[in-house]
Amino acid sequence: MSTPDAVHGADGTAAPGAEAVAAAGADEVDLIVAAWRREAPQLDVEPLEVLSRVARLARHLDRLRRGAFSAHGLETWEFDVLAALRRAGSPHELSPGQLLVETLVTSGTMTNRVDRLATRGLAERRPDPDDRRGVRVRLTPAGAAVVDAAMADLVRAEHRMLDVLPREERRALATLLRRVSAPFEQGS
Repeated sequence: MSTPDAVHGADGTAAPGAEAVAAAGADEVDLIVAAWRREAPQLDVEPLEVLSRVARLARHLDRLRRGAFSAHGLETWEFDVLAALRRAGSPHELSPGQLLVETLVTSGTMTNRVDRLATRGLAERRPDPDDRRGVRVRLTPAGAAVVDAAMADLVRAEHRMLDVLPREERRALATLLRRVSAPFEQGS
């Protein structure tokens, strides 16, 4: 029998109301799902239980990353470009086209970004030895130092964020998220 603070969901099972969910130590998504089940019991809102948490976690992660980067005087886009150059391996340079692929921006945007990084002394343009008309963008020693420091801070912060899960659960979560995101990544 249903209590006054419970309703039946689309699957016929009792869905607790907000008061019962909050009393059980639930999170905001549990409250949202309970409200939708109460207000629109004909909808199967099960995807919200996963994807709303992913969306909220993405917002928290974005703030965490921006904090790690700003501590080193970097914007997120600056970190993205410098990190792509750093990951390229010695001599830590890429063509503008390769940077476009790595950072998913337009060529006009990339030109502006490289200009700004060069002005700050974090990257430099060099002639492409294989193409007289081409250029390569190279990470400077100052750029390497700042991106390495920002990355170290980011990884420490992300470890703290994931410390609530044992290593085995982190691996399982990574596997599940890879499966969900794979169809989107293949289209990139």
